[in-house]
Amino acid sequence: MVLVYSDNEKLTRELLAKGRELADALGKKVTAVVIGPGDAADEMIKFGADKVIVAEGGPETFKAEEYADILAGAIEEAGSNIVLIGSTKAGKELASRLGGKIGAGCIIDCNRVYLDSGELTVERVVYSGNAVSVERFNSEVKIATVPCKAFDPLEKDDGRSGEVEKKTYQVGEYASIVARVQEMVSQGVNVEDAQIIIAAGRGLKNREDLKMIEELAEVINGHTLGCSRPIAADLKWLSEDNWIGLSGHKVKPKLYIACGISGQIQHIAGMRDSSIIVAINKDADAPIFKSADYGIVGDLYKVVPRLIEELKKQ
Repeated sequence: MVLVYSDNEKLTRELLAKGRELADALGKKVTAVVIGPGDAADEMIKFGADKVIVAEGGPETFKAEEYADILAGAIEEAGSNIVLIGSTKAGKELASRLGGKIGAGCIIDCNRVYLDSGELTVERVVYSGNAVSVERFNSEVKIATVPCKAFDPLEKDDGRSGEVEKKTYQVGEYASIVARVQEMVSQGVNVEDAQIIIAAGRGLKNREDLKMIEELAEVINGHTLGCSRPIAADLKWLSEDNWIGLSGHKVKPKLYIACGISGQIQHIAGMRDSSIIVAINKDADAPIFKSADYGIVGDLYKVVPRLIEELKKQ
C-alpha cells in the first residue's frame, strides 16, 4: 500500500500521481491522508487516490508530534510500506519524526522516486547541487519527502470512485505548545506556478535597473519576476518570494529568461526543469549557458532594451 500526505493541496496531487504509478506497478492501492477538515477528500479520489482517510480530532495547528502519531496510526491501519510526504517545512519535520517513531527509513527532498528491480529507489541533489545521490531503503516502511514540481499531477478524472473514511487517532501528550502562529507577509508573487519568468541576477548594477527587467516581463505578458540569491538575500532588491534556487523556490515554467545570472549550481537547481531557458550574460564562459536552450552573449543593458523594442513590434 502507498500512503500520501502533504499540507499543500497542489503538492498532494503531484504525490498522488507518483503514488498511483508505484501502486499500479506493485499491484497495490493508494491511500491519501487529510488531517483536519476533509473538504478536499473527494478531489483526491479524482486525482488518483483509492481511499482517503480524514483524521479528525487532531491539533488545530500543525504540531509534528501529534501529526506523527496520526500518520503512524494511518500507516499501521492501511498496512502501507511506501509513504510519500510533501517536502514543505512542516512536511520535512513531520517525516523525520515519523521515521524515528516507527523505525522507518526516511530520505528527504527526493526529486526522483521509482522502482528498480522491484525496490523503491530515490534520487536527490546533494553537495549544494554538485552531485546526485541514488539511495535505497533497508527498512520495511519507507518514507520519502518530495518537493513541489518534481512530478506532474494526473488529469482530473471525475468518473473515479473511491472510499472516504473519517477516523480519530489517539495522540500522546507532549510538552511542546504552539504559542503563536504568524502568517508570513507575502508580496503577492507566486513564482512556483508562473508559466513565464524573467529572472534578474547580480549583473544588474542598481536597484532602479529592475524596471528594465519588469518592462521585459510586461511585453512578454509574463508578469512574474524571479531573481537569484544575491538580489533577494543580500541586496534585498526583491523579496524572498522572488528567490529561485536551492534555498529559494523551485520552478518549472514554460519559459525562463535569466538576465545577468551567472548560473551557480544553487540557482540552476531551482530552475533546471524549465521547458525553455534563455540566458543573457556578457561572460561567454558563464555556467548558465550550459543549462540554457538559447544563449545571448552580450551586455544586458544593451540586449534587454533591444529585446523590448523588437517584442513591441510584434
